[in-house]
Amino acid sequence: MDTTQKTKITVCTVVDATLEKVWEYFTLPKHIVNWNFASPDWHTTKAESDFQPGGSFTSRMEAKDGSMGFDFGGVYQEVETHSHYSYIMEDGRTVKVTFEKVPDGVKLTEIFDAEMDNSVDMQKNGWQAILDNFKTYTESGAKLVTLHFEILIQNTREEVYRNMLEKPTYEEWTDVFSPGSTYIGTWEEGTKIYFVAQGEEGNQNGMVSRIIKNDPGKHVDIEHLGELKEGVEILEGKEVEMWKGAHEKYTLEEKGGNTVVKVDLDSSMEFDEYFTGMWPKALDKLKEICERNG
Repeated sequence: MDTTQKTKITVCTVVDATLEKVWEYFTLPKHIVNWNFASPDWHTTKAESDFQPGGSFTSRMEAKDGSMGFDFGGVYQEVETHSHYSYIMEDGRTVKVTFEKVPDGVKLTEIFDAEMDNSVDMQKNGWQAILDNFKTYTESGAKLVTLHFEILIQNTREEVYRNMLEKPTYEEWTDVFSPGSTYIGTWEEGTKIYFVAQGEEGNQNGMVSRIIKNDPGKHVDIEHLGELKEGVEILEGKEVEMWKGAHEKYTLEEKGGNTVVKVDLDSSMEFDEYFTGMWPKALDKLKEICERNG
């Protein structure tokens, strides 16, 4: 039995928000990916959680330049809604998180076992930086959350990429979202593209977007700029502020001769349940198309 006394480190912050909101934003993966990083050159690309005693969680943390990354995970021990929870990290260290109503909002405290490789100050500063990011994100009234979906397709990256973007097959798998769905423009980097559905009288309604990156067979990054209503671009105003600057990213990874398609998109909180229901259906359709054409 290991009887060594572990050093405990405490970090905390006070968030100007309701207890319910602080709890939700701190525990749900769709929010975690937006604040879980200690410095601006890092980000969390994926988070999963089975939030109950005995359930596991994992977050994929990566440098934005792709130079390195690691998985951070563990198993939940105790969960008391709106009060506290605890977990054991994969290396055996323990963490307890508490939520307490205070006059200025909610005091959020984390107490964790220090590890031996880095100084206590470095560890404390890193965890505190993440808490500070959480405070900023939660208090900002952020209207976008990041959603993640993925699927394994039995075909090569090149063929999946082709079927995903070529207009006839693109229209087939995106029809799940909106009948008559199509695009106007090209997938060339830096160009504007319209994602539209034809109206009853032929009017075009949809999104005005830009192709930020297109690495054929590997990665596509789309930035949404505004809306298209009856063929007219709307790029300013309250109508589009919830979508402006949102990204939709597709990553294709080779796996044993097959392809894992990963989709990461910024969604308005108003539509996250809709996308959570529709995207798996759309990816199932894409899989069917790619494997049929394989």
